[in-house]
Amino acid sequence: MKMLRDPLAWALLVLVALAWGMPHLQPLFAALFPALDRPMYTQDSFTALVLAHLNIVGWSSCASVLVGVGAGVAVTRPAGREFKPLVETMAAMGQTFPPVAVLAIAAPLIGFGTAPALIALALYGLLPVVRATISGMEALPASVREIAQGLGMGGLRTLWLVELPLALPVILGGVRTSVIINIGTAAIASTVGAKTLGSPIIIGLSGFNTAYVLQGALLVGALAVATDLAFARLAHRLERWRQ
Repeated sequence: MKMLRDPLAWALLVLVALAWGMPHLQPLFAALFPALDRPMYTQDSFTALVLAHLNIVGWSSCASVLVGVGAGVAVTRPAGREFKPLVETMAAMGQTFPPVAVLAIAAPLIGFGTAPALIALALYGLLPVVRATISGMEALPASVREIAQGLGMGGLRTLWLVELPLALPVILGGVRTSVIINIGTAAIASTVGAKTLGSPIIIGLSGFNTAYVLQGALLVGALAVATDLAFARLAHRLERWRQ
């Protein structure tokens, strides 16, 4: 009964059901779009596309988190404060520069496929992580550091054992935003040959096949909702752990 009231469990169930059972919905799409000769995308399995999409989002998000948290922490240290405006400006440029433009520049240089998509997504997901890290670190009261120093902790131990754990809920909020953005944006990676849930969307748009577009969009939406609920669950458990 508890599972029946769990939104995350339902979201995951819908995602798995769509990924595995989408081919069985061919009669439905044929009825919805009778003018289409091929109402069901069959070039790749939807399960494989979900896994490929998760792979690209996972690696690009890890890069965004590592660079974003590192840069955010660095500019909140006394030695790095003067670089804060520069880091924030560069992170903002990474998100305002269209991922499609990054793909167009990177693909001819490093080849088509996953690599240019990883670069574009990592840059695009950087800003929320940087801003959340800076906000979380700067929101800590000075007394926290003073107490840690009074206990004999050095700067590095204070950062790892005190500051980052206390700032973690705010940082996690930025990571959550970054990952959700990347889930939606990763669909365009298929324009440079990467296998993602954008494959049926791109092919559907180029071939005027609305059914393909809808199939890809349904899975991207289900994946985004499930991921967002997973982050909400993680944030809730983190809050309970802190209490």
